[in-house]
Amino acid sequence: MRQASSTARFQKARITQHAALAVLLVMGGFAIAGPSGLLAWSENLRLLDQRQAQLATLEAEGEALRNRVALLDPEAADADMVGELLRSQLNVVHPNEVVIKLDD
Repeated sequence: MRQASSTARFQKARITQHAALAVLLVMGGFAIAGPSGLLAWSENLRLLDQRQAQLATLEAEGEALRNRVALLDPEAADADMVGELLRSQLNVVHPNEVVIKLDD
């Protein structure tokens, strides 16, 4: 009887050790090959650099748009900007300007 309970405890301990080893192996696999593991590190750095370049481009475009909006403020609109928009959007010209059409 005593030997049976000792064997059962030994088997239970062995199963627990195998389960712990399996969990550690899975965690190690994710640490190496997971989405944020060592193998994905260079890819993540490349994506970070790409996103930072996109962010810099978008910030520059945003600054250009903010500047354009400031120039078109109804209280103090910039005459050159208004003239440019009139010419491009409404196809109008000043009376003393000459339009020259170029064939493509």
